[in-house]
Amino acid sequence: MIARLWHGRVPSARKEAYRDFLRARAIPDYQSTPGNRAVFILEREEEGVAHFQTLTFWEDFDALRRFAGDPVETAKYYAEDRDFLLEFEPTVTHWYVAGQSVSGLVP
Repeated sequence: MIARLWHGRVPSARKEAYRDFLRARAIPDYQSTPGNRAVFILEREEEGVAHFQTLTFWEDFDALRRFAGDPVETAKYYAEDRDFLLEFEPTVTHWYVAGQSVSGLVP
């Protein structure tokens, strides 16, 4: 299994709207891609900026290519991201999942 990490920053005043966008548009897009195992959106605020970290899990790199295209390290953006993001980081990172334990997660 492969974990994919993406980071984005939005002004704190726009964080609720961006969170709503991610739930309505991005998460369903991830989930509709064959081979997607899970999606987590992490958020923290720092000095007027909300940081969003998207952590997704994929069966393999073929599944990632179905979602992101090639090269898979290129970040995927939506047209709506222009309304929120302070910058567009060009790449994401991938990690092989070396172990796991999941229980009692609350969405």
